[in-house]
Amino acid sequence: MTAYQTLDQLEANGKTVLVRVDLNVPMSDGKVSDFTRIDRVAPTIKELTEKGARVVLLSHFGRPKGQIVPDMSLEPVAHVMSERLGIEINFVNTCVGNEAIDAVRSTGNAGVILMENVRFFAGEEQNNADFAASLAALGDIYVNDAFSCSHRAHASTEAIARLLPAYAGRNMEAELTALSAALEVPARPVMAIVGGAKISTKLDLLFNLIEKVDNLVIGGGMANTFLNAKGVDVGASLCEHDLADTANEILAKAEAVGCDIILPEDGVLAKEFKEHAKNRTANVLEVDAEEMILDAGPATVSHICSRLADCKTLIWNGPLGAFEIEPFGTGTFAVAEVAKRQTQNNKLVSVAGGGDTVAALSRADVTDSFTYISTAGGAFLEWMEGKDLPGVKALMAQ
Repeated sequence: MTAYQTLDQLEANGKTVLVRVDLNVPMSDGKVSDFTRIDRVAPTIKELTEKGARVVLLSHFGRPKGQIVPDMSLEPVAHVMSERLGIEINFVNTCVGNEAIDAVRSTGNAGVILMENVRFFAGEEQNNADFAASLAALGDIYVNDAFSCSHRAHASTEAIARLLPAYAGRNMEAELTALSAALEVPARPVMAIVGGAKISTKLDLLFNLIEKVDNLVIGGGMANTFLNAKGVDVGASLCEHDLADTANEILAKAEAVGCDIILPEDGVLAKEFKEHAKNRTANVLEVDAEEMILDAGPATVSHICSRLADCKTLIWNGPLGAFEIEPFGTGTFAVAEVAKRQTQNNKLVSVAGGGDTVAALSRADVTDSFTYISTAGGAFLEWMEGKDLPGVKALMAQ
């Protein structure tokens, strides 16, 4: 990966540092319901304050589309962050203009302020140069600690990085280090597990991974489309029948480049998609017309785990079945447990990302044991697809 500057190179004492963070946190009844994103940016904030910097936090929340939407204010998040980090974080109800400049000037060294939602201004999502300049006017240095937002070319992630000396925060650095170790310079053999409902949403991902990994496990509803392309009757299972030719193209390309694609041999079948539905385990060649494949079966899990035992790197995006409905998470959880043990024994570098993936691995109680769990959704997926992320590319341009 091209070099980028980190906090190790940053002389922060007495400087005003603008830090782009992702505080688009889940809320329930007006309260933050998950602190993961706050916890991930805490090291950068604390390090900068300890070095004597004046820290100005920039973030978005929700999709206000360039309008001021009171329910999408970051003010409640500022209070939660103060308690969570043990640092006083003052809120400013704008992010540009004289009020913002005055708030920065009145903040002492080692002080922290959180600016209002940058998406209240249309210039943010337009990557508008004037809006970026207004943000840049607030500080001396820019730090991007929001990998999860860096797949968007927005003013606070891309344009501003070209106006100030730019650095990667600790969360950004951790993401880039983990992702580079997983795909750019991985220890081999490499296995990727890709699941989810439809291959139509992950075509770029599949075509890219085929050229990067040694073993590609395809699970969830996606696997049914591949089975169908191979002539297997998947009954009432979720299946994109119109993508049979595309699935066969992927299979042919994989064979040509030496990537072994692993599809389900058996599955857990049910006629109803509901909790504790009556089910049976059978070979994928034995699916009745009214049945759905809702999870990977034990033979499939055994095959995946035996292959995983020989691998040194695992990249995971998407569950193997309908894990959110009992008992159709068994396959996902079983493979996750094996990955956990191999990681704990220093035999495997395990990197996972994507909302459903993180939820499934959390339910399996393995997230603390994986090498790295990415909090990014779209950014993680686009990176896996081999695409340039504008916010990251701007850091590399320094």
